[in-house]
This record gives sequence, C-alpha cells and structure tokens, in this order.
Amino acid sequence: MIYGNKVVRTVHLGGRSLAFTAAAIALIGCVKSEGTQSGDSTVATSRNAGTTACPSDNGGITLPNGFCATVFADTIGHARHIVVAPNGDVYVNTWSGPYYQGPTHSGGFLVALRDTNNDGKADIIKRFGPDAAHRNGGGTGIGLYKGALYAEEGDTTAKRIVRYAISSDSMTPTPATSQVVVSGLPFNGDHPMHPFAIDASGNIFMNVGSATNSCQVKNRTLESPGHKPCTELQTRAGIWRYDGNKTNQRFSPAERYATGIRNAVGIAFDGSGQLHSTQHGRDQLYDNWPKLYTTDQGQNLPAEELLNIEQGGDYGWPFCYFDNQQAKLVLAPEYGGDGGKAVGECSTKKGPAAYFPAHWAPDGLAFYTGSQFPAHYKDGAFIAFHGSWNRAPGPQGGYNVVFVPFAGGKAVDPAKYEVFADGFAGGPLGPDANDKAAHRPTGITQGPDGSLYITDDKGGRVWKVTYKGT
Repeated sequence: MIYGNKVVRTVHLGGRSLAFTAAAIALIGCVKSEGTQSGDSTVATSRNAGTTACPSDNGGITLPNGFCATVFADTIGHARHIVVAPNGDVYVNTWSGPYYQGPTHSGGFLVALRDTNNDGKADIIKRFGPDAAHRNGGGTGIGLYKGALYAEEGDTTAKRIVRYAISSDSMTPTPATSQVVVSGLPFNGDHPMHPFAIDASGNIFMNVGSATNSCQVKNRTLESPGHKPCTELQTRAGIWRYDGNKTNQRFSPAERYATGIRNAVGIAFDGSGQLHSTQHGRDQLYDNWPKLYTTDQGQNLPAEELLNIEQGGDYGWPFCYFDNQQAKLVLAPEYGGDGGKAVGECSTKKGPAAYFPAHWAPDGLAFYTGSQFPAHYKDGAFIAFHGSWNRAPGPQGGYNVVFVPFAGGKAVDPAKYEVFADGFAGGPLGPDANDKAAHRPTGITQGPDGSLYITDDKGGRVWKVTYKGT
C-alpha cells in the first residue's frame, strides 16, 4: 500500500496469504523485512525509500519516505522520557541505578537542550537538579505545566515528583531549588520507575509499576502460585492521580485511578484529552510453567498492549494476560490458568485498544496532533519499543518506533501497526543479544513545530524527526 509519499508493506501472518503489489516491491527493494514470529499480530512495515534526500544518514535509523532525522544530542546519559517547551527548548530526564552499568555522568540528571540555529542539533546543553553526590539517581517521568518542569527523581530509598520553575532566558530553573509535589513513591522490586502525564488542569496521572512479574508467592520461580489476594495491587500495578497545583502530597492507596496494569511506562493523552497507556506484558510463561507452555509460546506470549485508561478500570494483571494468538484475555497459570484455554474472571477485565508482539517493551507513547506530518499520521499513536531480553530461543525483537493509525478516537485495527523508525539496534540481534544493541528507543514526544523527538537510554542519543516531503 502507499500512503501519500510513504511505502507501506503489509504482512499477513498466521497462515494467511502474503500480498504485495509489484510497485511496492520495487520501491522496497532489498530492505530487510521486520523479524516477526509465529503468532505475532499483523504488521505493516514502513521503510525509508528516499534517505538520499536527507542531509545525513538519519543518525543510523531508517524512516518512511519523505522523513529525515538529525542527531539532536548524543551521549547525554541514560535518556528516558522527554518533553518540549512551547519555545522549542527540550528537556530530558536521565536515569541511573541498578538497570545500568558504568560510571554516572557528572552534573544533574535533568538535561536542557536548545537549538539556536535551527539545524536540528542542540548547541546549548545544560544539566540541573541534584547529582549522584546528593544521592540522586535520576528518573523516567517528566512533564510541563504552567511554566514549570515536573520530574521524577530520587535514589534507591526515596522517589518523588518535584517541580522546577523554568526560565526561558536561562533554560534552567530560577531559582535552582525544586518543590516536592508527591513524595513516598514505591521504589522497590521489578519496576521502580514513575512516568506520568499531566492534563490541562494540572492532574498528574502517574504509573506505579508492579514489584513482581506476576504476584507469585516466590517471584519468577518455577510453578509458584499467585498470592490470593494479590495485596500488591493496593500500592502497585496501576495509575495514580495527584494534583500538580499542590505541593507536599504523599503517595497512598487512596489516589489510585486505575488498576491491573503491570507497568505503564508509556503514558499520554490523545488530542481529545483521553488518557492512554502502554502495558508491559508479563514474562516467563514457559520458564515458570513448562508443563503448560511450549518454548514458542514463552517467546511469543503474551502481547504488549496499548490501553484506553478509564477511572476505576481494571486491566487484569496479575490474574489475566492478553493472548495475541487468540486475541483475548485469558487466565494466568498462577491463578488456575491451563495454558490459555480458561478465561474465568478475565471476562470482566478491560482488554487493550491495540496489541503488539510479546516482550518488545513499550516505553514511550505520543499521539500526533501536529500538521507537519502527512494526514495519515493525524491523531495516531507513536510507540517507542525499548526492545526485548527474553524472546529466546528466537532472536530478540522490538528496538523500534511503531505507528498505530487512529480514527474516531480508536485504533483503526487493534492488530495492525506500522514500523515507523527502525535500525536502532545497529543490526540483527540473537537470542542473547539485547545488551548488544547500539540504541534502545525509550521516550517519544512531539515538538511545537510538529517534529518528533525520540530518546535512547542505551547510547544517550536524541533524534529529531521531521517531514521533508518528496
């Protein structure tokens, strides 16, 4: 198919036919197809058919025809989420801690970037906020509201959301001190990050990821049953709401907004103000339950998800997971599941708005509301996939940015997506090669001019993607 200037190849999996037009094949040429596995959802893959029109190599990534990328910044630390101010200044939260190896950079973990000559590259870079010497380890969450920058920060014993008054003259806070908005955030266990989104009224919708993989009595252990009840849900595995206009709030179960979400790292509003998040699907179905699942099922189940977040909604974790081969929620083995047949209480849980191959790790989410890109992208969702670590014996997957077309506030087809940006890993990865990827997409956001910014927490790179046309 051809959308405007973009060539799109649609691959129908699961025993269905492969249909390509001769023109599309000619334009795609010898570009490598996306590595999909048995049981993956239908994929539409976009590839750059016109990189020679771009002034550089797009920072090593491939894009659809008519799009170009510049390396906006590089080696700035483990770059997590990103926001852009109305004047074009870019802010990135970087992270340290047990997820990363090597020395911590000097200076604060918050990075301010400015491009003064409009060449797509930041020529002013400033750091601020507490540094490692002040027991800070940075964070993931970052946002802007009423001229203030909100960010997650803290160490292994205390996490909090703070805000800084930003001066457009200096790019950095004036004064340099921050105010605590929410303190006492959970920090232990498997998912200690706190990404968030802020609405027009200043409400902060914050992810609190699960402390475990599937609420087992013994986490990630062979045939260990699930806790009944899963008391972890009182303070983890959901989205919490706080008031960004207030200071000195403290985390508690009372502010829980939605539950049953294992880890909503990507969280964003669409153009109508509806809240959405991604969900990291659970791990180790085969490893922990080899009597119920094959190695192929462990590799390809469950789906990663894009959720439409509703107040009071229950999205199923840990009792359920979304089987992308059957396209439905099924009962988890820790709670009486039989390998994907039984549904049980999962019939009452909320399923995804769209779904993707297993273990790709969706870490960034942005809805396109600008006018720079072709109309095909209007109101659709861009998702940054950090890449897998547990798709053995198959090759690792993800490490890309995909696009999901929306119409009327819903995904056009929940099982279809387009690979928008690829090549971050630097080449094919084997079953044990996730740590060998050159770059791992993490954060994604739209700038005021309609450009797209993508962060990488492996190499510390930030790309700026613009549409040049053909």
